[in-house]
Amino acid sequence: MVSLTKSAARYVSKLSNKLRRKLDMLSSRKEFSGSQGRTLHFLLAQTEDVFQKDIEEEYSIRPSTATELLKQMEANELIRREPVSYDNRLKKIVLTDKALLYKHQVVEDLTALEETLTKGISEDDMKVFFQVVEKMMDNLSE
Repeated sequence: MVSLTKSAARYVSKLSNKLRRKLDMLSSRKEFSGSQGRTLHFLLAQTEDVFQKDIEEEYSIRPSTATELLKQMEANELIRREPVSYDNRLKKIVLTDKALLYKHQVVEDLTALEETLTKGISEDDMKVFFQVVEKMMDNLSE
């Protein structure tokens, strides 16, 4: 029987809510939402072309959610979508000069958040954490 006070789903939900609140308090969030900041961080780290499908996979979000997120980022002039020569249906996501101005702040904010989140947790414990979370995600994908 699952305990109502010690269920994995409840703890993951609580962690997610706290993490979302912390993301919304970061200094860079005056310019854009936490979701946009995380996406910007992801885009800044890429060396290959990035497409909407990559965003969907990275954050396990539905196509409609990714479309709305990218529309908001376009409206904030953080990205633009450009066609690729080899497939007229695809549009790669390109960071604008405005987005690049926030690079340092976004990286600094998310690095500090990661350090706060994992403070006092050993490398071995983090390996176990990632193994457990990956297994939970696989279980939900079945």
